[in-house]
Amino acid sequence: MQSPSTTGILRQALAGSQMLLVAFGALVLMPLITGMDPNVALFTAGMGTLIFHLVTGGQIPIFLASSFAFIAPILAAKTKFGLEETLGGLVAAGILYILLSGLVKLRGTGFINRLLPPVVIGPVIMVIGLSLAPVAVHMASGRAGDGSAQLVPYNTAILIAMASLVVTIVASVWAKGLFRLIPIMFGVVTGYVLSAITGIVDYTPILEAPWLAMPNFVAPEFGWSAILFMIPVAIAPAIEHIGDVLAISNVTGKNYLKKPGLHRTLLGDGLATSSAALLGGPPNTTYSEVTGAVMLTRNFNPRVMLWAAVTAIVLAFVGKFGAALQTIPVPVMGGILCLLFGSIAVVGLNSLIRHQVDLSEARNLVIVGVTLVFGIGGMVLGHMEGIALCAVVAIALNLVLPGDREAWGKAIYEHQAD
Repeated sequence: MQSPSTTGILRQALAGSQMLLVAFGALVLMPLITGMDPNVALFTAGMGTLIFHLVTGGQIPIFLASSFAFIAPILAAKTKFGLEETLGGLVAAGILYILLSGLVKLRGTGFINRLLPPVVIGPVIMVIGLSLAPVAVHMASGRAGDGSAQLVPYNTAILIAMASLVVTIVASVWAKGLFRLIPIMFGVVTGYVLSAITGIVDYTPILEAPWLAMPNFVAPEFGWSAILFMIPVAIAPAIEHIGDVLAISNVTGKNYLKKPGLHRTLLGDGLATSSAALLGGPPNTTYSEVTGAVMLTRNFNPRVMLWAAVTAIVLAFVGKFGAALQTIPVPVMGGILCLLFGSIAVVGLNSLIRHQVDLSEARNLVIVGVTLVFGIGGMVLGHMEGIALCAVVAIALNLVLPGDREAWGKAIYEHQAD
C-alpha cells in the first residue's frame, strides 16, 4: 500500500501534466509559426518555469511558456538579421524585464502606471494581434506565413482551416470544465485528422526521427541592430505579465504584487526569457490559460507547476514527438490563429474599455490612432518598426501631450491598497 506522501506526489505529478496539457497548444504553436524547434520550446518553457519559481520562492502557481507577442517581431527580425542575431535581441528583451524589476524594487509600481497607462498598453496589445492577421490568413489559405509560397492547394487548405477554426470556437464556447481550457488541442486534432484524410501530411520526419534526441539548441549572436529592434517589443509582454500576476492574485486571494513582489516576478520572467533565448528557444511569458485551469480546479499548490515544468523538459527529449509536431500542416495552424490573433486584439480593446479611457479626448484619440496606424501599417523609423516602434511612439506621446492625468484611465494597481 502506498504511503500518503507517495500518493500526494503522484497526484501533484498528474495535476502538473494536466496543467501542461492546458498550455501545450499555444506553447508549441508559437515556435511552429516562427520556425523554431518545438522541442527546444518545451525545454525552455520547463526551464523558465523552474527559474521563475526559484526566484519567487515557489509561492505562485504560474507556468511560463512561448509568448505570442513576439511572433511578428521574430518573423521580421529573422528576415533582417537571421535567427542567431534575433535570439541575441531576445536575450536583451529579457534583460529589459530585469532592469524593469530593479526600477520596481527601487520606486514601487506607481511609476509603471504613469509611464504605461491603459491608453498606451491597450492599442499596443491591439497591434500585436492585428499585425499578425495576414499571417493567419496566409496560413489558413495554405500559404507560408509571409505568403511567399503556396504549400497546400487553396481549396483543400481552406476546408481544413475552417474546420479547425469552427471546432476551436465550439470548444471555447460550449465545452465544459477543463475541456473548455484546451480548445486549441481540439482544433489541432480535428485539422490533423482531416489533413491525414486528404493526404497532405508527410510522415517521413516522424519515421526518420529517433525516439530519444537532443533538442536542436541554437546559440545567439549579438548585434546592436537586432537588439535595438527587439528591446521595445518587450514592453507589451511586460504589461501582460503584470496582468497575469494580478489575475492569479484574484484567483488565489493572495496579493503577489506585495509578496513575493512584482519586482521578483518580473525578474523571474526576465531571467526565463533570456535563458530561453540563450538556448534558441522563444521568449517566455506567464500563461493565462493555466491561470484559468488553476481557478477551475482550485489547485493552488505551486508545486504542481514544477511537475508541469519537469514533464515539459522530459518531452523535449522525445525526438519523434517533436517531429510529429512539425508535420502539422499550415492550414491547421492558420485556422486556429484566425481566432487567437483576433483574441489578442480584443484583449487590448478590452483594456481601454475596462479602464474607461475616454477616446473623445483629443490626447487619447491621438495616442490610440497614431499607435494603431504605425503598428499595423508597418511604419519604419531608423532601426524600429511595427510593434517596437508603436510601443515607443505611444509612450512618447503619452509623456509629451498635455492633458489631465486623472483622465488617462483608472490605475492598474488601485486594488493594491486592499
